Amino acid sequence: MPYEDEIPPYVEPDTETNELSSAVIGAAIEVHRRLGAALDEALYAAALRIEFELRAIPFECEVVIDVDYKGRKIGSKRLDFIVGKKLILELKAVEDLAPVHKAQLHTYLKITGFKLGLLLNFNTAVLKDGIKRVVRA
Repeated sequence: MPYEDEIPPYVEPDTETNELSSAVIGAAIEVHRRLGAALDEALYAAALRIEFELRAIPFECEVVIDVDYKGRKIGSKRLDFIVGKKLILELKAVEDLAPVHKAQLHTYLKITGFKLGLLLNFNTAVLKDGIKRVVRA
């Protein structure tokens, strides 16, 4: 177990990344407001792509990243979205977010080196209840 002075301090992402996060949340709220809850993840992803385009939010979807172990590639993983080359966006349409969903996003941040990720669960009455912001320490 590391000593307290060995634990890296929490550092908030830069202003640009935080602004990008706010823009993504605004787009997601618009999608949820128009579509509501109880659809599948693929439909929300398709609607978000349209909303990002309309708002000129730069994004890549279904991005495949390499997973390395001790310098060797062991496979790959698909991320739902990378926004602005700074932010990972993972979509869910589940009854409740589980701790493993947040852990999954933490792992994606660690693998990519990105600082910030958003976990959005569209299967909620009000989207703000389904938003989890995850910062890599």
